[in-house]
Amino acid sequence: MQFLAIGAGRKRRRGATHANSSGAFYAFISPWLVGTVLLTFFPLGYALWISFTNWDGIAPTQSWVGLENYADALADPEMWASLRRTGLLALVVVPLTIAGGLVLALLLNEKVRWRTGFRTLVYLPAIVPPVAATLTWKLLFDRDSGAINGVLNVFGADAVSWLTGNTVSVVLIVVMLWGIGAGVLINLAALQDVPAELHEAARLDGANAFTAFRHVTLPSISPVLLFQVITSTIGVLQTFVPALLLSPANGAAAITSVPEANRIFMIDVYAQYFAYSRYGYASALLWLFFMAILVLTVITFKVGGRTVFYAVDPSREGSES
Repeated sequence: MQFLAIGAGRKRRRGATHANSSGAFYAFISPWLVGTVLLTFFPLGYALWISFTNWDGIAPTQSWVGLENYADALADPEMWASLRRTGLLALVVVPLTIAGGLVLALLLNEKVRWRTGFRTLVYLPAIVPPVAATLTWKLLFDRDSGAINGVLNVFGADAVSWLTGNTVSVVLIVVMLWGIGAGVLINLAALQDVPAELHEAARLDGANAFTAFRHVTLPSISPVLLFQVITSTIGVLQTFVPALLLSPANGAAAITSVPEANRIFMIDVYAQYFAYSRYGYASALLWLFFMAILVLTVITFKVGGRTVFYAVDPSREGSES
């Protein structure tokens, strides 16, 4: 009986310890939970409700219109045009970001003099606030006083109106590639995590540098590359601030004066909200865009997951534990 009492006491202590650890866990993550509910789930739910109304953002009442906003959005040629511009922007920026970040990481992974300084210089643009970076590039590409046209004039070329017409999309791409250092840092960490034994084995088998990169390095960092493809795609599709700040006008007029080449999807949504007061329609646009990004992410996971190499199979690891 004494042994049974001791065993029962130990079980009670283990249960109390487990309860205390669970309570501490939820206490630590409570700020994140509260922030997620208030800043993510509630806005999403409220926007979903608004998307079924014709609210203008001012009237105290909201009239239910059902799926009318969604039908109008799918039939709106301007919505499809802005979506097409956004897709083309992603097709240009995402591959350049992934490939450029990988190439720079490979160069910075070599044992060269002042390597730490080069790494710092490459990463510094990534910590510059997007607003400051965009306004700086806007000044550099100014037609009359910008340094870019100044360089062109030195070589006898005519000044280019970078911030008007289709050329403004080039400026937007440059601004978005400015922060490539964040991807370089991630790739650099992945490269340094590749086992040196694999490279040594490849060299013993007679593999050259390109073959070793293709069959050893690339498969080893493929999970990181897939992660960057997904996050970069989502980030580019949601681009808003740079496109808005590159507008020739300032203040409230900026949203309606964005050049057509930069009138991407989020610019159109913002205009529907704050320029045309179509809150229900704009909310429907956001939900359609959210579903499109969700479907695209799932497809990327399914397709990209087949080519990704994992040193440990996540499904088997979970079942064994």
